Amino acid sequence: MTKLSVNVNKIATLRNSRGGNVPNLLKVVADIERFGALGITVHPRPDERHIRYQDTRDLTKVVTTEFNIEGNPIPKFVDLVLETKPTQVTLVPDSVDAITSNAGWNTIQQKDFLSEVIQTFKQNGVRTSIFVDADTKMVEGAAKTGADRIELYTESYAKTYPSNKEKAISSFIEAAKVAHSCNLGINAGHDLSLDNIQYFKEHIPYLLEVSIGHALICESLYLGLDNVINMYLNKLK
Repeated sequence: MTKLSVNVNKIATLRNSRGGNVPNLLKVVADIERFGALGITVHPRPDERHIRYQDTRDLTKVVTTEFNIEGNPIPKFVDLVLETKPTQVTLVPDSVDAITSNAGWNTIQQKDFLSEVIQTFKQNGVRTSIFVDADTKMVEGAAKTGADRIELYTESYAKTYPSNKEKAISSFIEAAKVAHSCNLGINAGHDLSLDNIQYFKEHIPYLLEVSIGHALICESLYLGLDNVINMYLNKLK
């Protein structure tokens, strides 16, 4: 079964909009795990507009499943990962003012930088993943950095899926095959939803994990968090 890791950034956004501690992030995370999710993802950004750096520290004491921290490996982020030592760190090339992740790494041009950062994390027992587009050259480049996994950036899949499923998935199938041949584990995330996740899962071999936040939280407004998590789990079997 492909693991479901729930990105809880939107829970922190809701809390921050009013100050205080409602909803209580730590309680929501505990409930998400109790409902059946197999991982928790956070993506702290330098301005801490949703997940705060202290949230990440606090969550290390609460999360009992896999803990995945995403972000651009600026010095502050690297220090946070080394301090908290999550199960996995996912490297994402966000600009400081990015609303959300919008591109994968150029693993060829950034090979030396990524290799150095990845070596540091792996020496400290943290599994490493690189956020990449569904481009076989970038996947091959990721393998040369020493990463353990890639996370396929799935926005293009989600956009094309409603009009042409076959076209939407084709480049991801090829990227996944190359990743497997390079001994890279395969994760995926961004704009995956209840509408498109099952087709993606059925056509991407060796898919280990999906990280889903925005869509899952939006769907939960209508269907309930417990129900939605189990709907995802059923589609990922």
